[in-house]
Amino acid sequence: MPLAEELLGHAAAAGLGACLERANGPRGADAVRAAAARLDGLALRERSDLLRDALLVDLPGGYPPVEAVVRAALRDPEFTGWMIWPVTEAVVSRALEAVEPDAFESALALLADLTPRLTAEFAIRRVLVADLDRALAVVEPWVRHPDEHVRRLATEGTRPRLPWAIRVPEILGRPQATLRILDALYRDPSAYVRRSVANHVNDISHADPDLAVDVVTRWAAAPDEHTPRLIRHALRTAVKKGHPGALALLGFEPATDVALTGPELAAGRVTVGEELTFTFHLENTGGAPARLAIDYVIHYQKANGRTAPKVFKLTTRTLEAGERLSISRRHSFKRISTRVLHPGSHVLELQINGVAQGKAGFDLVVPA
Repeated sequence: MPLAEELLGHAAAAGLGACLERANGPRGADAVRAAAARLDGLALRERSDLLRDALLVDLPGGYPPVEAVVRAALRDPEFTGWMIWPVTEAVVSRALEAVEPDAFESALALLADLTPRLTAEFAIRRVLVADLDRALAVVEPWVRHPDEHVRRLATEGTRPRLPWAIRVPEILGRPQATLRILDALYRDPSAYVRRSVANHVNDISHADPDLAVDVVTRWAAAPDEHTPRLIRHALRTAVKKGHPGALALLGFEPATDVALTGPELAAGRVTVGEELTFTFHLENTGGAPARLAIDYVIHYQKANGRTAPKVFKLTTRTLEAGERLSISRRHSFKRISTRVLHPGSHVLELQINGVAQGKAGFDLVVPA
């Protein structure tokens, strides 16, 4: 992933200041230019928040004057890229404190116009929190918008678990609220939009896998040429968790005639920074082909001495009747920012069509 300074860095902030000066008239952009000098050491969202606050100083008071300045800036082709994120946040801040009764809807329309320049998927979350049903009344018609970026905003901005974004408690509590958007877009001509739809359903599956399976089952009954791929992507978490309905929909029936031997570990101790090598063997003892979704689970040691499982995709295979298969893989224990590695007892476990079967223990140790 690019670094914060590569996305919302000094060049983007300076560009924002220049665009604002051209659109803002005599008020200028002094606060934005001052904030641009204070970006070092800040994370991406912190940079956006700093520039948002500076914009709120430079922009005129009230929502309608802010909208006028931003729409003037939209006529500038250089008003684009990551500088747009803090602008969308400033628009929402003014709209949510506005006394004008239509500022709420006007701000959503402005976010739709801004989103082709970058995205408004983060700022729109605060509008959804303020009044979900009122916001959805504006957002749902976007599914027919000619611009794919706006159609994507309808599904991406309303995702239950959108990365980098604040949670919308009401969406988490009633994920059915966004289903009309998903139903309208799952056959969208844009792969960009369809991928967002799949990610949205995958978000739903974390809390309500039955609902996610029900949704894509309806879509499977009225597909286009892209629907099977979308469904596979939408159900990836449900498959990892072994949800029977998700596995059956994708053609993975219980592997009752598949015999597993293993896993066999190359070593019983692994040093942090190195790899664990493991091998296992499968045999289809039945009389018909067996379609297999093969995953493995690492039960990581936690600081409190307990373990927590993490499922990793391995492969998908069809094993003919009587066929045998041997698979070897390596799992890295390099230090990464998203997982703290604790030394101690760990377990590797295999998962065939959602069913755990076969495990082996090993110790993770720190370098001497």
